[in-house]
Amino acid sequence: MKERLQKLIASSGIASRRAAEEMIRSGRVTVNGAAARLGDSADIDNDTVCVDGFQISRREEKAYIMLNKPKGYVTTMSDEKGRRCVSELVKDVGVRVYPVGRLDMYSEGLLILTNDGELANRLLHPKNEIEKTYRAFISGKCSDEAVNILRSELVIDGYKIKPARVKIISRDVTGAELEIVIHEGRNRQIRKMCEYAEIKLTGLKRVSEGSLDLGELKAGKWRRLNDEELQELGVK
Repeated sequence: MKERLQKLIASSGIASRRAAEEMIRSGRVTVNGAAARLGDSADIDNDTVCVDGFQISRREEKAYIMLNKPKGYVTTMSDEKGRRCVSELVKDVGVRVYPVGRLDMYSEGLLILTNDGELANRLLHPKNEIEKTYRAFISGKCSDEAVNILRSELVIDGYKIKPARVKIISRDVTGAELEIVIHEGRNRQIRKMCEYAEIKLTGLKRVSEGSLDLGELKAGKWRRLNDEELQELGVK
């Protein structure tokens, strides 16, 4: 039986219907090899429906994992430029999972992946203001003035961001380590904040997101979220 594509995508657990509509508009969805359009329908049992090149199927068992993303991997399931993707690191999960949000190629740390579209949408929605904590590694001078700039209401890509919480972990004449807490998570936000403050960012690692903490999870490894963590996320 044919159903609207956004309903099929939502039913597979990849994303909410609203997010699925945006996927279709962005050209990320194909039906039998042809680019799909908003309003198209398909039969999941007889048609090949793909998102980002991967075929979807009926809803699988829900999976919720935390990955410590290393540098050098892009936060996508496939990449037309042939770059390494986080999908390579979670092939042994048993079901297909998708990243919740992004970390750029040169950043590392905590990344949530799931096939629960409702949870992904809840974590990403700006109104929920999920805090994300990063460790930023600075080379060279990092003055009090620069730190105060990071704490201010900067305009990034034409958008006024809310002030970040910035704590100095360590600092000397060679550089500094900062803890930066934001909840908007705009594209490359912290990198652009550092450019604005005229300080040289050499490393960026996300160590927590909401109630989830990276802990001792090693780079390139993943683990399933435990019952307590799922309860804190509102997963029943």
